[in-house]
Amino acid sequence: MTEAANAVDMLGIVKRFPGVLANDHVDFTLRKGEVHALLGENGAGKSTLMSMLAGLYKPDAGKIVVDGQVVNLASPRDAIARGIGMIHQHFMLIPSQTVTENILLGLDEPRFFLRLADYDKRMVELGERFGLKITPQAKVWQLSVGEQQRVEILKMLYRGVQVLIMDEPTAVLAPQEIEGLIKTLRAMVAQGKSIVFISHKLNEVMNVADRVTVLRQGKVTAAGLPVANTSIPELARLMVGRSVIFDFHKQPQAPGATVLRLDKVSAHNNKGLPALKHVSLTVRAGEIVGVAGVAGNGQTELAEVITGLRACTDGRILINEEEMTNQSTLATIRKGVSHVPEDRTHVGSAPNLTITDNVIMKSYRQPPLASGWSLRYPIARQTAEDLKEEYAILAPSVDTQARLLSGGNLQRTILARELSAKPKLLIAMQPTRGLDVGAIEGVQRLLLAQREAGAAILLASEELEELFALSDRIVVMYEGEIVGEVSDHDLEKIGLMMTGGKSKSDC
Repeated sequence: MTEAANAVDMLGIVKRFPGVLANDHVDFTLRKGEVHALLGENGAGKSTLMSMLAGLYKPDAGKIVVDGQVVNLASPRDAIARGIGMIHQHFMLIPSQTVTENILLGLDEPRFFLRLADYDKRMVELGERFGLKITPQAKVWQLSVGEQQRVEILKMLYRGVQVLIMDEPTAVLAPQEIEGLIKTLRAMVAQGKSIVFISHKLNEVMNVADRVTVLRQGKVTAAGLPVANTSIPELARLMVGRSVIFDFHKQPQAPGATVLRLDKVSAHNNKGLPALKHVSLTVRAGEIVGVAGVAGNGQTELAEVITGLRACTDGRILINEEEMTNQSTLATIRKGVSHVPEDRTHVGSAPNLTITDNVIMKSYRQPPLASGWSLRYPIARQTAEDLKEEYAILAPSVDTQARLLSGGNLQRTILARELSAKPKLLIAMQPTRGLDVGAIEGVQRLLLAQREAGAAILLASEELEELFALSDRIVVMYEGEIVGEVSDHDLEKIGLMMTGGKSKSDC
């Protein structure tokens, strides 16, 4: 196949950052009218490679060929002009503006007079062409996450992109929304568009992609491999360099006494609106209770209320049958509660502090780390060294700042701090979000080890396969309420409940 027959050829791409070779002479070819999955561990160089194609970075060596022509993509505007657009995992939309206004934002026209009704009609027609149903007059804040993603796709289609890069596009979607996205991608490919699909979800890759390229430590380990000629275990091996276990054969065990009890708990979100509505829930020692739900349905507020980070407006919280409603975070820590927050950068860690400082945050007040008012830093450093080895934190030293760690290594740092405290109750929020299959395997093993050690675990995850694999029971949250509890693995039933399609009386 000649270069002119391809949508994109990236040849011998090299990109360096201080102390890191992110892409080491990488070749990547995207054909016209295909979905090409780009896989790799955290830090393998996927996002860096695609950021160069999207005009965000410039390669240190190599060339980028678009439609047979060597190009210099100095900015995202240059990339858009060449028909290349990227949709990031976190959407770039203005909540207070309408769908149509968001799509038009940043364009050179209309320049002076905006006839919104005319443009609303154009957006509906464009959406129908690709199977993207939208309400053009709706404000973005009124839309579900899946609907917001449709707006992002339409923004790119309206700008005439022929190559669409999607970074973790299903990370916050419910199962039905994922099915809708896959249909949309197929409709786009049928009309000659080309799509780069960055994902850690290998099942979805097998369903949606035509070919796969795998990166490991900045180098290509598989280039343009047809999906029909591979398997999930093989892709995982290519990503991490070893076999990955997907089925842990969780050992059955009888749960112990109730550790966490919520009795009709209510709380507000950051806007002062109801986020939790009379939530009742129990978690017992030695069991994992999974919380399923689309992002933004009260899971974050639930964790914060339990851990003392958010005020409870009504109801009671008991830990080991002791009243803990509206107690301080320090009080919950002393009660044996550990918390792995979903925002690992801003809540779970102090980015500008070292690994040592981050792993002792909960224990620096106590012996042997504390001696009166002073900190025994040699002991703190040795503690960090031991945890770095035990939890396989890949970093030059324990003096490395947390902000310089990859997502997987930052998560291991947080887990090292929280699990080394031997918690009686562990609140784990999206503990594997954005991690590669190797890191996910490690985190899941740690959670099961805590279960076997008798910890009570509340696990919130948007990955239903993860909940099915780890949980003893699953509750489903929708709009701040628990709308049902399930013990089977009925994907359709849970998906309907997650999107409000099943009433509580039906559960």
